[in-house]
Amino acid sequence: MSDEEAEAGALGDKENPPINDRLNAVALSRIKAIRRALRLTQEEFSDRYLIPLGTLRDWEQGRTEPDQAAQAYLRVIAKEPETVSRALGTRSAA
Repeated sequence: MSDEEAEAGALGDKENPPINDRLNAVALSRIKAIRRALRLTQEEFSDRYLIPLGTLRDWEQGRTEPDQAAQAYLRVIAKEPETVSRALGTRSAA
């Protein structure tokens, strides 16, 4: 299969579209950057902020993107991670 055929096949896959636009790629890297800045694994981030693990993985791998409410929630986590954790009652023991 040529590169052109592979790309055409990927573009035609409605179940798993490739990330083409720069804005979406930046948003996805921001999610991972927030998690890494907090030094949390996907599992720890998921547990602490009550985001389903599968959803977080889908966001980070570009299979889906957060809706507006989730984007706002992620911005709040980025600015006030301990406050969010405390409010949710999921604050770590450490």
